[in-house]
Amino acid sequence: MAKRNLPKKPLTGKRLKNLILNVVKNPFNMIVLVSLVILFCLIVIPLLTMVKTTFVMAQSELRRNPGAHVGQFTLYYWRYMLVSNMSKAVLWEPLLHSLVCGALTTLISVPLGSVLAWLMIRTDIPGKRVLGLLVTVPYMIPSWTKALAWLSVFRNSTSGASGFLEGLGIPVPDWLAYGPIAIVLCMSMHYYAFSYIMVSGALRSINSELEEMGEIQGANKAQILRHITLPLIMPSVLSALVMTISKSIGTYGVAANLGNRIGYFTLATKMRTYIDNGPQGVGYAMSLVLVGLAALIIFGNQKIVGVRKSYATVGGKGGRSTLMPLGGAKVPLMAFLFIFLFLAMVMPFFVLIMETFQVTTGGGYALSNLTLYNWIGTVDQAQKYTNYPGIFRNPEFFSAAWNTVRLSIIASIITAFCGQFLGYISSRGRGRWYGNLTEQIVFIPYLMSGVAFSTMYFSMFSRPHLGGLIPSLYGTFTLIVLTSVVKHFPFASKSGTANMLSISTELEEAADIAGASFWKRMISIIIPLAKNGFISGFMLVFISIAKELDLIIIMMTPTTRNLSFLAFTYSQEALNQMADAISVVILLFILVCYIIAHAFGADLGKSWG
Repeated sequence: MAKRNLPKKPLTGKRLKNLILNVVKNPFNMIVLVSLVILFCLIVIPLLTMVKTTFVMAQSELRRNPGAHVGQFTLYYWRYMLVSNMSKAVLWEPLLHSLVCGALTTLISVPLGSVLAWLMIRTDIPGKRVLGLLVTVPYMIPSWTKALAWLSVFRNSTSGASGFLEGLGIPVPDWLAYGPIAIVLCMSMHYYAFSYIMVSGALRSINSELEEMGEIQGANKAQILRHITLPLIMPSVLSALVMTISKSIGTYGVAANLGNRIGYFTLATKMRTYIDNGPQGVGYAMSLVLVGLAALIIFGNQKIVGVRKSYATVGGKGGRSTLMPLGGAKVPLMAFLFIFLFLAMVMPFFVLIMETFQVTTGGGYALSNLTLYNWIGTVDQAQKYTNYPGIFRNPEFFSAAWNTVRLSIIASIITAFCGQFLGYISSRGRGRWYGNLTEQIVFIPYLMSGVAFSTMYFSMFSRPHLGGLIPSLYGTFTLIVLTSVVKHFPFASKSGTANMLSISTELEEAADIAGASFWKRMISIIIPLAKNGFISGFMLVFISIAKELDLIIIMMTPTTRNLSFLAFTYSQEALNQMADAISVVILLFILVCYIIAHAFGADLGKSWG
């Protein structure tokens, strides 16, 4: 019997009312609706507000635009940035510097991390357990502290104080102490971990039988690597490449510490100059350029990966992993690893720590140049050394430490809690419009560098909007918490999704059949089972926020600054030993947090950056 196409019933007021009632009565639908509204308000609206700000005349720019009035449509900021007499210094040179530093960092760090991953996973190199941990340690440390460590070794008299090498009588040229080479090498020693983590994960999933079959056919090691192993891990390599270049282009702390001293500005550092000194609309426009670059890079990666051939490397049969013997290459490769670890971690941080005990930087380690002043110096001694007492007697240090701890705790609790709900929606809505939409909106903050994202919130909340409905939060601790929470939504949501996917829907279905309400199922089943994932997600976000500088630097005030910003400020004021001492405290704090997070089984590789 043929089907008849029945006419659709018109959407009457009664039918619309029934649909709304069905949504309201279903708690899951309400959670989805509320979550999407909140995400739209916290991510989409701030982004649109910042875009709007770049086309609206501000009060501070009226003197440069005679006849204009506040709030009128204008292209002034975009013309100033793109085609004015200042555009080369404002945009094109910093943009070129950002692209060069990002490209060179990627060119060094991706092959380096991939080779290290191959050595750790696929070869018989000894001491893997210890070496694997040591290889990831440099990445646990904030990137901006690597810049301070670099300065403690290579600083020259250009900045008014000598570093370790110049203190030994070894002249250090400016091109090595500061500028693009220093920035690229520091970032490379940080971002190589992206490719190490991703490629090592891909290598673990590849059955070594694939490589053994190539060896049986007479292929040598180089041919196996080129024609079998490399094609299989290429998607992971490309993902690492995208993450590395998008992060390094937008980084602030390293570029500011090593570039500003000689007038070498990147897009991120130049943007902060305009946010602080005006015209702010130009700074917001530069932030949109950074967002566009990141989006373009990620879109390009999706297109490239989308047309690549895919290979199944994990099947139903058990996989084997036969290690490749290094033979005579074992000793040179071990030497390479030890030299790498010495240069990337041991030497710079030894010098950084020792500098905290020096009276004058570069003065050597003789007893006459050693002091505890930078740690416990009194106010009476301050006139002899600096204008500040030692950090453990400095009220600014304790205020910044308290801000760091409370920001990390409050923001991490909120983020982890939201991440579980967002993960619940994404996992239960896979293949459905609301699940896909949630994942797409949550992904937006990931596209943006920390300084670009905070610029968006700075623009949104620097003054009231919609007749006071959106208040001004300028200079408040609340704005810093809000920014930190939303920026870490992608990580928290990803952690929450993985957590919720491990909880079978059959448990909820059985409880539903037994007559348990939605909230009863959540309280009795989901929340208890999600507890460990919540704790793990909390620790991941906590550590990330504790070491943050790029994300919060634009919003800092004397009452809200954290330890990272205080160390950065002291470094800019040439109080190198004080900055180093605070950095050492942060390093110890992060390592303790890492040990705690590791005890909870947190996958740290997914949250750093």
